[in-house]
Amino acid sequence: MIPIRDMIPSRRFPIVTILIIVSNVLIFLFQSSLGKSANDFVLIFGMIPQRYFYLTNIEPLNLIERFYPFFTSIFLHGSLMHLIGNMWFLWIFGDNVEDRFGRKWYLFFYILAGLIAGFAHAYLNSGSAVPTVGASGAIAGVMGAYLIFYPRAKVLTIIPLFIFFPLVEIYAVFFLGLWFLFQFISVTVEMISTGNDCCGVAWWAHIGGFITGILVAGTMSLRVRKT
Repeated sequence: MIPIRDMIPSRRFPIVTILIIVSNVLIFLFQSSLGKSANDFVLIFGMIPQRYFYLTNIEPLNLIERFYPFFTSIFLHGSLMHLIGNMWFLWIFGDNVEDRFGRKWYLFFYILAGLIAGFAHAYLNSGSAVPTVGASGAIAGVMGAYLIFYPRAKVLTIIPLFIFFPLVEIYAVFFLGLWFLFQFISVTVEMISTGNDCCGVAWWAHIGGFITGILVAGTMSLRVRKT
């Protein structure tokens, strides 16, 4: 399923969402300009789970150097299609979530979801020496929040059916619920097929970010109802 747009217009200009997208694009252009040095750039600023469970080669007291990749990796991408896919989902779901949180808290929430997603991936793939990059964990948090805030919103979606590609309006609760289920199925299949805890896609980051979005947005909604 490929989302095209949702049916809820944002109440105000989504400046934070746009700035996040612009930041990701500019960083990717810089990363691409490095040529052969791009791999070193990813090794430095990407998040490598093994670093946090096999720490003998890292200064014990250098906490900033040890943990900043959890933040910087949120703004890196492995390919142009990786970047486009992530930014497209953020553009569709981010503006309305920004409306509900407000700009300052939306940015804080986005980064928080990305950090928790990174920790979830690192913990459940502790033996992986592969750098993890991408905004998908943070964007999964945005999608989880959207599910809580706008479950009955309709999402215009392309449904690939062999040679046909019909456009269908799907309730967000079904679209996002199916997306979340796909993450669980994918990580299960990949772990069974590879026989280890290292997956080519950071499925656990998606799951961790999505659950974070549900919990944060759900708590916010409960507090609003009580007041």
